Amino acid sequence: MNFSLTVLGSNAAIPANNRNLSAHLLNANERFFLIDCGEGTQFQLRKYHLSMQRIKHIFISHLHGDHFFGLIGLLHSMHLLGRKEELHVYGPAMLDEILHLQMEASQTVLNYPYHFHPLRMDHYDLVLEQERITVHSFPLHHRIPTCGFVFREKNPPRRVPAARSYAYCSDTGYCEQVIPYIQEVSLLYHEATFMQNLAAVAADKFHSTAIEAATIATKARVKKLLLGHFSARYEDVGPLLEEARSVFPETYPAEEGIPIDIG
Repeated sequence: MNFSLTVLGSNAAIPANNRNLSAHLLNANERFFLIDCGEGTQFQLRKYHLSMQRIKHIFISHLHGDHFFGLIGLLHSMHLLGRKEELHVYGPAMLDEILHLQMEASQTVLNYPYHFHPLRMDHYDLVLEQERITVHSFPLHHRIPTCGFVFREKNPPRRVPAARSYAYCSDTGYCEQVIPYIQEVSLLYHEATFMQNLAAVAADKFHSTAIEAATIATKARVKKLLLGHFSARYEDVGPLLEEARSVFPETYPAEEGIPIDIG
């Protein structure tokens, strides 16, 4: 059964260097979960021939624009395309107010049931449990309240030897407190906005370096590390990858539109 990730955006703050803003699509046994929704996410879904209507759950890590400014456009496109199935959105409590204000201002009444679930931004918390998967949120170390997410497979198919898992560490400074939450996941995505020579800048902005991401991966004993949220100053992310691999060899760059088989 499929358990794969497609990165839709890998840049930080603004789209640059042919990289879009943060958004990941997880296919967990043909159940589709969108994680963050930066501006342009719906265009990326169409570009890579991924159905927005198959997405049932959307998780927003925090309220910086490069992680959620694409959400109202996506919800509205689902509406215009005649969606009838319910949609669940998980995020900071204020996000619900923002979405309702945008829909009220545009006099939009969605065709489909929309359910909002506020996240507890300062706790490790079970936010979704289905027959085949669990989703937990956990706090990250950023300038505003921010969550990471970990998706763990339940009852894997017989031909899959072990349950597969994916952890998403959105914007965060170096934070060893996340290690128990992401322990031994099959694939860890961790932001790596800067190279190590800008470690002081990273700390000041509550972001991480590639080496810091690799250090977290090592201490959490994850199987593979995926780097993303690259600063626009890096047209070539090869040097960040090289730095991370000096600490954690099983490190790969987030490449948009290429499905990654997890596990």
